[in-house]
Amino acid sequence: MSIIHTLSDVVALAPTADAPNWDAPPASPPGMETILPEWVGWAKYVAIGAGILGLIACGIMMMVGRRNRSHLSAEGASGLLWVLGGLSVVTLAAGVVPAIVT
Repeated sequence: MSIIHTLSDVVALAPTADAPNWDAPPASPPGMETILPEWVGWAKYVAIGAGILGLIACGIMMMVGRRNRSHLSAEGASGLLWVLGGLSVVTLAAGVVPAIVT
Protein backbone atom coordinates (compact mmCIF):
# COMPACT_ATOMS: atom_id res chain seq x y z
CA MET A 1 0.00 0.00 0.00
CA SER A 2 1.35 3.41 -0.89
CA ILE A 3 1.77 6.25 1.50
CA ILE A 4 -1.01 8.24 -0.20
CA HIS A 5 -3.53 5.47 0.47
CA THR A 6 -2.40 5.25 4.06
CA LEU A 7 -2.75 9.00 4.56
CA SER A 8 -6.16 8.90 2.91
CA ASP A 9 -7.30 6.21 5.35
CA VAL A 10 -5.94 8.17 8.33
CA VAL A 11 -7.76 11.33 7.24
CA ALA A 12 -10.98 9.40 6.68
CA LEU A 13 -10.79 7.95 10.22
CA ALA A 14 -9.97 11.27 11.89
CA PRO A 15 -12.75 12.72 14.04
CA THR A 16 -14.53 15.65 12.44
CA ALA A 17 -16.05 18.64 14.13
CA ASP A 18 -19.55 19.74 13.29
CA ALA A 19 -19.31 22.21 10.45
CA PRO A 20 -21.22 25.46 10.91
CA ASN A 21 -24.42 25.79 8.94
CA TRP A 22 -23.53 28.47 6.39
CA ASP A 23 -26.85 28.03 4.60
CA ALA A 24 -29.13 28.82 7.52
CA PRO A 25 -32.40 30.58 6.72
CA PRO A 26 -32.58 34.28 7.63
CA ALA A 27 -33.83 35.01 11.12
CA SER A 28 -34.74 38.37 12.56
CA PRO A 29 -33.04 39.62 15.71
CA PRO A 30 -35.14 39.56 18.88
CA GLY A 31 -37.66 42.39 18.89
CA MET A 32 -37.40 43.12 15.14
CA GLU A 33 -40.10 40.69 14.00
CA THR A 34 -42.70 43.47 13.67
CA ILE A 35 -40.50 46.55 13.26
CA LEU A 36 -38.71 45.70 9.99
CA PRO A 37 -41.85 44.84 7.99
CA GLU A 38 -43.35 48.12 9.23
CA TRP A 39 -40.29 50.07 8.01
CA VAL A 40 -40.43 48.33 4.64
CA GLY A 41 -44.11 49.24 4.37
CA TRP A 42 -43.35 52.90 5.16
CA ALA A 43 -40.54 52.98 2.59
CA LYS A 44 -42.81 51.51 -0.10
CA TYR A 45 -45.54 54.01 0.78
CA VAL A 46 -43.13 56.95 0.48
CA ALA A 47 -41.70 55.56 -2.78
CA ILE A 48 -45.16 55.17 -4.32
CA GLY A 49 -46.06 58.71 -3.24
CA ALA A 50 -42.85 60.03 -4.79
CA GLY A 51 -43.64 58.09 -7.97
CA ILE A 52 -47.08 59.67 -8.20
CA LEU A 53 -45.59 63.14 -7.71
CA GLY A 54 -42.90 62.33 -10.28
CA LEU A 55 -45.45 61.34 -12.89
CA ILE A 56 -47.43 64.51 -12.21
CA ALA A 57 -44.26 66.62 -12.54
CA CYS A 58 -43.37 64.93 -15.84
CA GLY A 59 -46.87 65.58 -17.16
CA ILE A 60 -46.68 69.25 -16.19
CA MET A 61 -43.28 69.58 -17.86
CA MET A 62 -44.68 68.07 -21.03
CA MET A 63 -47.70 70.38 -20.99
CA VAL A 64 -45.71 73.55 -20.30
CA GLY A 65 -42.98 72.67 -22.77
CA ARG A 66 -45.36 72.11 -25.65
CA ARG A 67 -45.03 75.65 -27.04
CA ASN A 68 -41.58 77.11 -27.73
CA ARG A 69 -39.93 75.04 -25.00
CA SER A 70 -39.41 71.70 -26.66
CA HIS A 71 -36.42 70.93 -24.43
CA LEU A 72 -38.62 71.06 -21.32
CA SER A 73 -41.16 68.78 -22.97
CA ALA A 74 -38.42 66.31 -23.94
CA GLU A 75 -37.11 66.33 -20.35
CA GLY A 76 -40.60 65.52 -19.09
CA ALA A 77 -40.98 62.66 -21.57
CA SER A 78 -37.61 61.16 -20.69
CA GLY A 79 -38.40 61.59 -16.99
CA LEU A 80 -41.38 59.30 -17.43
CA LEU A 81 -39.06 56.39 -18.16
CA TRP A 82 -36.99 57.08 -15.05
CA VAL A 83 -40.06 57.36 -12.82
CA LEU A 84 -41.59 54.17 -14.18
CA GLY A 85 -38.23 52.38 -13.87
CA GLY A 86 -37.89 53.48 -10.26
CA LEU A 87 -41.43 52.40 -9.44
CA SER A 88 -40.73 49.02 -11.03
CA VAL A 89 -37.64 48.52 -8.89
CA VAL A 90 -39.52 49.47 -5.71
CA THR A 91 -42.43 47.20 -6.57
CA LEU A 92 -40.26 44.20 -7.44
CA ALA A 93 -37.77 44.60 -4.57
CA ALA A 94 -39.75 42.59 -2.02
CA GLY A 95 -40.00 39.62 -4.38
CA VAL A 96 -36.59 39.72 -6.06
CA VAL A 97 -34.32 40.09 -3.02
CA PRO A 98 -35.60 37.01 -1.12
CA ALA A 99 -35.47 34.98 -4.35
CA ILE A 100 -31.80 35.86 -4.83
CA VAL A 101 -30.73 35.45 -1.21
CA THR A 102 -32.45 32.13 -0.48
